[in-house]
Amino acid sequence: MSANLTEQKMSTKLKDLVKKPQILMGGHRMCAGCGAPIAVRQILLGAPENVKLVVANPTGCLEVSTTIYPYTSWNTSFVHCAFENAAATLSGVETAYNSLKEQGKIKEDYRFIAFGGDGGTYDIGLQSLSGALERGHRLIYVCYNNEAYMNTGIQRSGATPMGSWTTTSPHGSNSTGKKENRKDLTAIAAAHNIPYVAQASISHWKDLVRKAQKAFAADGPVFINVLSPCHRGWRFPMENTVEIARMAVQSCVWPLFEVENGKWKLTTKVPKRISVEEYLKPQGRFAHLFKEKNKETLALLQENVDAEWEKLLQLCGEKE
Repeated sequence: MSANLTEQKMSTKLKDLVKKPQILMGGHRMCAGCGAPIAVRQILLGAPENVKLVVANPTGCLEVSTTIYPYTSWNTSFVHCAFENAAATLSGVETAYNSLKEQGKIKEDYRFIAFGGDGGTYDIGLQSLSGALERGHRLIYVCYNNEAYMNTGIQRSGATPMGSWTTTSPHGSNSTGKKENRKDLTAIAAAHNIPYVAQASISHWKDLVRKAQKAFAADGPVFINVLSPCHRGWRFPMENTVEIARMAVQSCVWPLFEVENGKWKLTTKVPKRISVEEYLKPQGRFAHLFKEKNKETLALLQENVDAEWEKLLQLCGEKE
């Protein structure tokens, strides 16, 4: 890495950010209230103005809704990839760029960024992502995490929380929804010992923009996991997207932290925690858990969140 990112001067003032040109333009066909375009726009506000971008996007909600032929909402170079190979595709683009730059055939500075949903990141694209991180390509991979395969019918993914209803983890007389805990992909990325890893939420825009600025400055691979609620799959009113994302942070279900050069740091303190139950209650995908027979699952979810929160505090040096 060329510099310690924590020491760089990076503005997150609204008066500066609103002057930046839009890269994801309006007119796309994402659902009203969708968290994904909010996440993308906040990330792209962190891009330096003196570089050009290449965006890679595997098949998913974001891709199919922003690139409906012959139209596009992307005001930059854009590559549509298969579900499983966004990181591999972008690795090839970055390698070709480095070669052309060395040959003097390209003068401009470029940055390379992929946006993938949790299905194409946690599951189908994990091998490709791990390979790109291990090889050390200078690219940013952003997971806009809506915790299920929303584009293909709300099926469970490796990011789906335990107890959640999806079309492939239905609840009923013999089921309380998804049986397994979600995998901790942010920690998996950090285990690759790359320059920068972060977990973020669209509800904390300043935190996310600052993390994006660090990501674009990093001289190596970066992974950012952004909670991007989907009102269709999570079953809440579309105007509550940002509030639901905020409650995820307040309940410590989705803590905000970063791992910079191997050092873990909590980036948002939670002085007044709310219960996991309070976070889950407004979401229809968890409505069945509030029946008397399923209360044990609610208690287990709280227990799991408490344990993971304590572990994170230890990693971040917040506890002796």
